[in-house]
Amino acid sequence: MDKIDVGFLSIIPPIIAIILALLTKEVVISLIIGILTGTGIYVFHLNSNVLPAVADQSIFNGIKSIIHKIVVTFDYTFTIMADKFDVMMIIFICILGALVAVVTLAGGARAYGEWASKKVKNPVGAKLATSILGLVIFIDDYFNCLTVGTVMRPVTDQHKISREKLAYLIDAMAAPICIIAPVSSWAASIISYFPKTEQGDGLSMFLQTIPFNFYALLTIAMVIIISIWNLDFGPMAKFEKTAQERANAKIKDDGFISEDFGNKRVSEHGKVIDLIIPIIALIIFSTLAMLYTGGYFFSNESKTMFQAFGAEPTKSLVLGGVSALIIAFFLFIPRKVLSFKNFMDGIVIGVKSMVSACIILTLAWTIKGVCDILSTAIYVSHLLEISHMPVALIPAIVFLVAALLSFSIGTSWGTFGILIPIMIVVSEHLSPDLAIINLAATLAGSIFGDHCSPLSDTTTLSAIGAGCTHIDHVTTQIPYAVLVAVCSLLGFIIAGYTKSLLLSFTGSFILLIVLLKYMHYKYIKKSQ
Repeated sequence: MDKIDVGFLSIIPPIIAIILALLTKEVVISLIIGILTGTGIYVFHLNSNVLPAVADQSIFNGIKSIIHKIVVTFDYTFTIMADKFDVMMIIFICILGALVAVVTLAGGARAYGEWASKKVKNPVGAKLATSILGLVIFIDDYFNCLTVGTVMRPVTDQHKISREKLAYLIDAMAAPICIIAPVSSWAASIISYFPKTEQGDGLSMFLQTIPFNFYALLTIAMVIIISIWNLDFGPMAKFEKTAQERANAKIKDDGFISEDFGNKRVSEHGKVIDLIIPIIALIIFSTLAMLYTGGYFFSNESKTMFQAFGAEPTKSLVLGGVSALIIAFFLFIPRKVLSFKNFMDGIVIGVKSMVSACIILTLAWTIKGVCDILSTAIYVSHLLEISHMPVALIPAIVFLVAALLSFSIGTSWGTFGILIPIMIVVSEHLSPDLAIINLAATLAGSIFGDHCSPLSDTTTLSAIGAGCTHIDHVTTQIPYAVLVAVCSLLGFIIAGYTKSLLLSFTGSFILLIVLLKYMHYKYIKKSQ
């Protein structure tokens, strides 16, 4: 399908998708309507004389002509969807869901919790153990939220850490670690939005955004800092104080997490290795597969390791995922940790759990294709160019826009699909040297908005995993997330003007320390 220039009409599809998402909170239907609007504009533009022709025809022929255009609109929509559909990406996400399910059913997460309860001796150790488990389970945020909560809740209860603090630790180590891990469901989907450009392929561009993803990095840093030095403030500090005052009181377990997983009982024979080995296998085999598919192994091509790494990332992730699943099979079945039937049932359960993610991803690819044929990004680039806005401020502005959109619709994945394609072309036209920083700002803002949003699935899952009320998690987490966002915003402003990672990250990190100490001191003074 050839690209066309329709001017202002080119921004109608993403605007409709955004507005509907804000009003309805339903990302899927909003993306569908935005897609159909875009393909409708394309069809009627190619046949711009359709309305006068209808007026000159009989009513029957006029209706017939309009119906024909509607059919063609759907036909073009499916053509774009098929063109942008990445079957390897969908397969990987489904395999990842299957791996998550079988590892959960095998009881590896439960075994880790039992081990941690024996090794952890104080509240600082309990919080750090929670954070470390969150770092280890970086392959998927859903898996992270529910697993860490279920495993660590008895441990944090034992050391009088509030459920609200546990929910924050879970949420803060879920999406931020997934979005900076090259082997994860998040990385896989983000890579699919990046075209091959002068900056490199999708994987290399994603890897370059990691050091500039200030919100994710500073959130992880903040979790470690407040875990060690207890620099709490705001509503969170009040919940922590209440938990400490219940010294010998047994915290009621509200039973938010069932022992069943998809009507399957979690195995009681699982060990810590049943959690660790499949994850390590996924990382190792995915890395080896990237080198293989990139031509570094068993090839006559003289490629460096970095050139080979990422040549075919989605195919490599599928190979790595299948290999990890095979390792899990031979790890669980011979030891009778899981029966053959339960292992296969776990695969089905895991694939089903990823259906929503696959739908959103497919629709995001499609609206990206619609924007491509309507030249949306080129038009937006032109608007920014004639607005004379300082190019150096684009990263900061993108961070705020992504945050607002993600907060409003409750999903960072939907935000990625809408903004990343636009920002790639905007950067190519206005600020090629800021392309990586602009993309990092898009990812960072999306995570920030997702963290604050009460509509976010990870927010809900974190509260469920910790066993606290949803609203308490939201109200205690927002002040922490906003503090990190303020520091990140400063980092993006500095990066926009200096393009220096050292200056921008150092400035934002120093501000984080200063604000944390100030907010904690202010709370202590107020409570005296």
